[in-house]
Amino acid sequence: MDRYSRLIAVFKVLLPLAALAILATLFLLSRGVDLVSLPFSEQEIAERLGGQQVNEPVFSGVTPKGDEVLLRAARLRGGGRDEPATASDLAGRFIMADGGEISFSSRSGRFDLEAERAEFDGDVRITTSTGYSLVTERLETGLKTVEAEAPGAVSGSGPPGRLTAGSMTIGAREPGGPVHLLFKDGVRMIYDPKLAED
Repeated sequence: MDRYSRLIAVFKVLLPLAALAILATLFLLSRGVDLVSLPFSEQEIAERLGGQQVNEPVFSGVTPKGDEVLLRAARLRGGGRDEPATASDLAGRFIMADGGEISFSSRSGRFDLEAERAEFDGDVRITTSTGYSLVTERLETGLKTVEAEAPGAVSGSGPPGRLTAGSMTIGAREPGGPVHLLFKDGVRMIYDPKLAED
């Protein structure tokens, strides 16, 4: 047996022994270290184990006229045949084919997929590309249509000035027509020249 063959035979024994020594050292050193750390608090883990949920769901669609409907939430929980799914951190947008846009958001709400409706609850913020900035407690919207209704009081400001109303609807007056904000039930407007100039 020549020198090269003896060297190969020695390495066949030494290399596996060295690998075993390295593995044993790794196991011995890692005994006191917590290698598993989850990026969730105990409360978040309990909530996730408590029921099914979907993170960051998005609902989108386009009307025959070309208007876009986009609704999203941070988290969607539960829901079934007769029970809408609850959602947190909702945001929605109507993007009209003519370039106009209406955005709305709230901290909580519900999605009723069977009825194709979403409900924004509590401190609902509504802004439009035409300069309106409004607040209401509840806003119901379609999932596939550019339509929404605030059945309760609405307040805020727009190009003419500051306003309050008992309710409001968003939608077209006739099919395929332009989308309007319609304020109803005791509308009060305070004309503000500064807002009108802006």
